[in-house]
Amino acid sequence: MIKSFITTAAIFFGMCLVYMLLMLSETENYFTYILDDAYIHLAIARNFAQHGVWGVTEYMFSSSSSSPAFTLILSGLIYISGNNELIPLIFNFVSVLFIIYFLNAYYGQYYHKNKRIAASIFTLLFTSVHLLLFSGMEHVLQVMIIVINIFSFEKWLKSEWKNSYHAGWFCLSLAILGLIRFESMFYFLGLSVVALLLKKVKLAVQILVFGFVPILVFGYFTYQHTGYLFPNSVLIKGLRFDFSGNYFQQILDIFLFKIVYNPYFYNAALFPLLISVYMIAKDIRRKLGFQELITRNFLLIAWIITLLMHSIFSQLTNFYRYEAYILTGFAMALVPGFQNIDLRLKQNRLLAGLTLSSFAALALKIGIVSFLIVIGSRNIYEQQIQSARFLKKYYEKSKVVANDIGAICYFTKIHLFDFVGLGSQEIVPFRMRKNETDDEIETFLTGYLPENGYQLAIAYEEWLDGHVPENWKKVAELKIKGRSAVLGKKHL
Repeated sequence: MIKSFITTAAIFFGMCLVYMLLMLSETENYFTYILDDAYIHLAIARNFAQHGVWGVTEYMFSSSSSSPAFTLILSGLIYISGNNELIPLIFNFVSVLFIIYFLNAYYGQYYHKNKRIAASIFTLLFTSVHLLLFSGMEHVLQVMIIVINIFSFEKWLKSEWKNSYHAGWFCLSLAILGLIRFESMFYFLGLSVVALLLKKVKLAVQILVFGFVPILVFGYFTYQHTGYLFPNSVLIKGLRFDFSGNYFQQILDIFLFKIVYNPYFYNAALFPLLISVYMIAKDIRRKLGFQELITRNFLLIAWIITLLMHSIFSQLTNFYRYEAYILTGFAMALVPGFQNIDLRLKQNRLLAGLTLSSFAALALKIGIVSFLIVIGSRNIYEQQIQSARFLKKYYEKSKVVANDIGAICYFTKIHLFDFVGLGSQEIVPFRMRKNETDDEIETFLTGYLPENGYQLAIAYEEWLDGHVPENWKKVAELKIKGRSAVLGKKHL
């Protein structure tokens, strides 16, 4: 166990070291996260630790963190050790160590040393943990808790629901998951549906209580400040449904747009979904009883439900972060099922074809992820970090309008107005109703900003959809060099 853990860690962190060197070579040896969102967490964490204010600036509350648990952990670390922008990176490295440890323990139940290492490395790459590591975001923590959750659940299931130790860890991990990412709610619902199929009403209720109560508690805290249960990012980016009528057409449009016409659905979910269906169909052909069929495929069915709900109500992107927890679940549910399967083409053409296609898609993903890591870091350094340095030098405590708010808030003491809505509550009611900037929003910005003393805007002009307020005057433009991997636009 220890040797396989060390070997897996050495292989994975060796690969990460290469990425780190490539990143530093693109940013004048200044480590830069590959998403501006990482600096949003840092800004809130610092302000909460040093000023007792849960906000991207120290002046007022803002519901800008999509992961209250992760931000609170960073805040605690800043309070103890002092403010340092590398804290999320170090924390993610430690979290990856725990992921590797539990993956080796989990796969050790099914495979010996070399196959155990291979299964662990596959899961790390399949879930793009190396990308998540350098994002400085909460997704590594989410993957870690999912791994612990599934490991505990399998132990509890194999004990025929009698092992209270693993039941406790399963429930505790559920409680944490909801506060790491709100999309975890889909997983709670998936688990509870399968529990109800087994007529385990107590288990279903237990899952829902441990999963949703912490979310509701945080929602109550947020509601006191904003009048909403969820952070601004969830309110603005979440699925919108018009209750005025034509419901069937709306549902059909959502299904087509979010799944059928969404290339990211096929990129992230198609092969895990097809292999899962194959595995379940294989058990159906064995003519197992309904209860045994559901029990044997408990996690697979739960993750299929989770995937479909996530795809419809949340997002799948080319960054592989929102779906990371789902891919982790599929890997841990599917990989053990291959231990006694012959994948030779003559013996099992369909499964062999799906498996080969999955590895081809994984190879493509690794290439895309490598591009995102190296070029993404350079992009953020050239745009967001330079913007922050400019503001710190010339507008340190000024009132600033912006759309990417992380680095400029973390590295300065500006007063912020975020016209997208993540960091400013005033604009949220508009953004909840409208996907684009229109005359009403333009009129609001034209009047509100000068009345409240805002001096400068650093923003993507295109994000205002042709409704730039007439009292704004463009004075400069910041352009990055080369390609854009993670930016909204190549120029500010």
